[in-house]
Amino acid sequence: MDLIAPLDALFLLAESREHPMHVGSLQLFEPPEDAGPDYLREFRAALLADKTVRPTFSKRPATWLGAPQMAWTQDDDVDLDYHVQRSALPGPGHVDQLLDHASTLHSALLDRHRPMWELHFVEGLADGRFALYSKMHHALVDGVSAQRLMRRTLTTDPFATELMRPWNLPRKPGPPRPGKSRLGGLIDTVTSARSSTTALMRATRTGLVRQQLTLPFEAPRTLFNVPIGGARKCAVRSWSMDRVKQVKKATGATVNDVVLAMSAGALRAYLLERNALPDKPMIAMVPMSLREEDDVDSQGVKVAALLCNLGTDIADPLERLRVVSESTRRNKEVYRSLTPAQTLAMAGVMLSPMAAMLLPGFASVATPPFNIVISNVPGSRESLYWNGSRLDATYPLSIPLDGQAVNITLTSSGDNLDFGLVGCRRTLPDLHRLLDHLEDSLAALEDAAL
Repeated sequence: MDLIAPLDALFLLAESREHPMHVGSLQLFEPPEDAGPDYLREFRAALLADKTVRPTFSKRPATWLGAPQMAWTQDDDVDLDYHVQRSALPGPGHVDQLLDHASTLHSALLDRHRPMWELHFVEGLADGRFALYSKMHHALVDGVSAQRLMRRTLTTDPFATELMRPWNLPRKPGPPRPGKSRLGGLIDTVTSARSSTTALMRATRTGLVRQQLTLPFEAPRTLFNVPIGGARKCAVRSWSMDRVKQVKKATGATVNDVVLAMSAGALRAYLLERNALPDKPMIAMVPMSLREEDDVDSQGVKVAALLCNLGTDIADPLERLRVVSESTRRNKEVYRSLTPAQTLAMAGVMLSPMAAMLLPGFASVATPPFNIVISNVPGSRESLYWNGSRLDATYPLSIPLDGQAVNITLTSSGDNLDFGLVGCRRTLPDLHRLLDHLEDSLAALEDAAL
């Protein structure tokens, strides 16, 4: 039995029917030309033939010393037939039907009596493609590690015969790590906590005073910052990476700056439609992975955060992009000036409001620490395949929080940027309108910059 890290345990303790705490993904695949009518059934059967399950995919929450959800225990007999399911859309098999199905799956809690992950193959799309919806609890892996795990099942070779399974991926070789007893680990934790206190003070002085870092609780209240229900609405769309890079080249911004400005323009237009645009600019929390590039096997959450001024009070798209770029630049300068210990301490400062947001009633009475989470998860620019099927799109689906009724996450896939939006179904029944505003916002940036 292993203790759960405090931040990981928070995602378990705060979970409720209204607040599922899993990250997901919706992938679209084009089957090989010679695929027959039983291709997906045979694909799933071949996957399930390997019953070996790695520890990350076989552990579930347990009670330790009378405290629930504070430790992991291993499930010795994982029911893969339950965890890897197959279904079909009714006719006519439109993408909208797939999104309704994914929204239902994304609204459902994971079973805590089982390892906390699921894969759902979905066939019946009119264009002949199939989908894979996957979800994993945020206490188990964060969004970046989940993306990397799924990426490792894929290959650049369309004719590869070896079938990779997410639950039994070979471990990547790495430097040997000396083993520690549980007592040794506890001593290290206490020592780390003591040093982090000093690091936190230094980080606060360096980052918050000298660099005028954007702080939590400076955001205005918007119609997104309300208590939410448990039903989710998902909306997805892809944009050409070349369009974003052309704006980047013309303005000197980064790709992520352009994405943030594109999102800011969409949020501004959505609120203007409803006469609900605040006078103050909206603030986005932008997660930053603290994982190394080859870190795919370590467990838990390893993220820091930037708070970005989105400039939603500015009508001019280029001026809005300038404000976004300046905000992200100053925030990144803070993190570059810190040691690894100070970086972790600063991450704690910036992420701590999320813990408060998980408290019952917090969203109803408090000023929002930020208005929205916008995440850019690194993907692949290469064409990828699984069992001969070409990956056409990967739409990340993340977690709206109480007081954060919508989440925007994107990743690169081939020559595209794939956006996945997840919102509270009650608060944002017309979530798809944000997709139209994202297109209009990018087009406005192109018109102004090119």
